[in-house]
Amino acid sequence: MRVFLLLLLILGTTARADADRPGEFDYYVLALSWSPTWCALEGDARGSPQCDASRDHGWVLHGLWPQYHRGWPDHCQTSEKPPSRAITAQMADIMGTSGLAWYQWKKHGSCTGLSAPAYFALSREAYEAVNRPEVFRKLKDPVKVPARVIEEAFLKANPEWEPDMLTITCRSGRIQEARLCLSRDLHPVPCGRDTVRDCSMKDALFDPIR
Repeated sequence: MRVFLLLLLILGTTARADADRPGEFDYYVLALSWSPTWCALEGDARGSPQCDASRDHGWVLHGLWPQYHRGWPDHCQTSEKPPSRAITAQMADIMGTSGLAWYQWKKHGSCTGLSAPAYFALSREAYEAVNRPEVFRKLKDPVKVPARVIEEAFLKANPEWEPDMLTITCRSGRIQEARLCLSRDLHPVPCGRDTVRDCSMKDALFDPIR
């Protein structure tokens, strides 16, 4: 029995290694987090510098994630060197902290087949290509809104997108993220079924920028 279980473990590990090879994926998900939500749920308790009002963070880059049409790779074994502290520190202006940049490389960037500098350069390019609706920066007080309002604002600001290319997620009753699906050369594409996590809330809490 022990031999059988060991064989299953080995086969499972081998299958995963074969599936999660760097550079083998179908498209990207660009995840943008609403920083006030993350700060309220996690960042404040951690004392994260991302949540300091002087940072003025709104939609921050959570990550650029390789995806399969079904499922996704993560924590790939790559021959590329891990990013230096200087490289991750350079991403803090759009990711909130260098720690998040490091984690995103380890979990997702390692699966792209890119070097760390190239991965972060591509992530910044994808982030900067998105028109983030200015209306959200004008909020002075918390509001409760249907999640579809957030989606419609992004679609209006980015008229080349179609509704099936974007999904809005919620967490703990709050607007959490806007996730855009992109081709490997960063053109918007329809999202796979595993990516779509549309929030159906009609009264999701949306905090203003600090």
